[in-house]
Amino acid sequence: MSSKLLKPVMKSYWFIFMISLYFSFVLNISFWRFMADNIEITNFGTIWFALSLPFFIFVPLYIVFNIFLTPYLAKPISISLLLISSAANYFMYAYGVYIDSDMITNVFETTARETFDLTTLSFFVSVFITGVIPSIIIFFMKIEYKTLKTELKIRILASVVSIFILGFFIAVSYKEYASFGRNNREVRKLLNTVNYIYSVAKYFRLKADAKREFVRLDENAKHVSDTDLHKSVFVIVIGETARTKSFSLGGYTKETNPLLSKQDIIYSKISSCGTSTAVSLPCIFSSLPQKDFDKNNAKYTENLIDIVAKSGYDVWWEDNDDGCKDVCARVKTEYTVKTNNPKYCFGSYCHDEALIDGLEDKIKDIKNDTVIVLHTMGSHGPTYYNRYPDKFKRFTPTCDTANIQNCSKEAIVNTYDNTILYTDYIISSTIDILKKFTNLETGLMYVSDHGESLGEDNVYLHGLPYMIAPKEQTEVPMIIWMSENMKKYNRIDYECMKKEASYKSYSHDNIFHSIISLLEIDTTLYDEKYDIFKECQIKNNNIKK
Repeated sequence: MSSKLLKPVMKSYWFIFMISLYFSFVLNISFWRFMADNIEITNFGTIWFALSLPFFIFVPLYIVFNIFLTPYLAKPISISLLLISSAANYFMYAYGVYIDSDMITNVFETTARETFDLTTLSFFVSVFITGVIPSIIIFFMKIEYKTLKTELKIRILASVVSIFILGFFIAVSYKEYASFGRNNREVRKLLNTVNYIYSVAKYFRLKADAKREFVRLDENAKHVSDTDLHKSVFVIVIGETARTKSFSLGGYTKETNPLLSKQDIIYSKISSCGTSTAVSLPCIFSSLPQKDFDKNNAKYTENLIDIVAKSGYDVWWEDNDDGCKDVCARVKTEYTVKTNNPKYCFGSYCHDEALIDGLEDKIKDIKNDTVIVLHTMGSHGPTYYNRYPDKFKRFTPTCDTANIQNCSKEAIVNTYDNTILYTDYIISSTIDILKKFTNLETGLMYVSDHGESLGEDNVYLHGLPYMIAPKEQTEVPMIIWMSENMKKYNRIDYECMKKEASYKSYSHDNIFHSIISLLEIDTTLYDEKYDIFKECQIKNNNIKK
């Protein structure tokens, strides 16, 4: 009896189960405190969501431990994670901190004095109880394993069953998970063990990236227009979370594009490069096709904006979203939230009209050929109701809360459709501004970064892996408008373009090369097979400007 007490014995599968429970609950106190403070129980859906959370935390840990807690590795891995996680658990709970790459930077750069100040008696007591004691028990424990074949069968079966259980809960409560996750992005930084492992990896990756050499592309790119009697102003409007399914220009039954339908535009449905802004935005401006694009490399490589500026155009970027993901890092950039125009801005966000307020005056003052990028907030969710002024609240009832799990699908769709109605106004108003400058060669291209799910197959928001993402997230609108001067002097057969756009399949891959063509930039990066204007350019037409 005494020897068993000194050396406890446990079957491997029970050991993995128990340590997964321990990490999920005892070492995730801050996470559970956050959930208790932020979950609003308003209906059966939120009750079911709350009940599913233990599985959401337990299952991923359980699966990972099933993979890595093998003979000879189980004890050192378990003890190491226990000690680190117990310390992280204390700091998150005692000081209310969130663990991310910035916090890991602080850890690595903390001085001995600062460390001493943080390691109080309560810290040692907490770590001793939640980390050291369990580690001692594991150290002396005998873990009994089955044969390799049997062990594999048990672990695979247990993991598969766990995945199915978790999948069932998430499928039933997907709207609640999607909404809560979007409204409380910081919660992932409280998921103990996962948070610091991910953050440490990110810290060292960023340290390595800091030493990378920035890749400059064609140094000889130049604007090759044969005359300069007409200055050019081209506006690129980047949409946010706009999907073609909700554009009446593409056949949607609600009239979401009443103004653009009266403009002489080219409309096309195209495929996005990704399902999130972090991927799609830099991909849109990359010279590489989707299959070769890497968002990490993009940060250290020149893009369309750089080439346009290098060729002689003045370029400025107006941002009303959450930044340009380094695309605009080397050109003049203005953020609407920092400008804080009281007509359109409300604390941490602005309506997209802030982007075009004063645009006409800026164009009046141009001295050179100019490209302007307007990065809109568009239809960014889940707070769709914050994306438009009250006068655009045409489709009702609406979901006027960030907690879309509390709204009906009809209300969510109506609110989203109002954002598209407002986007219609923004694009059409920009075109109307450009029309006033008959002395210039003006044009506009609008393209959304990715789409949005609004409950189709119980999927909401965006960001699913591209391979499994529904078309609501990957099929986005593209709109082109050209002044008579631009059509004429760029030799574009506009009717041909409309016809081509109605049946051809385009994607974000086409944007870089098509804009390069339209702006008449000579560069080795240009690939005519991606140029949507190529087939509709009038040949051998000696038009003088």
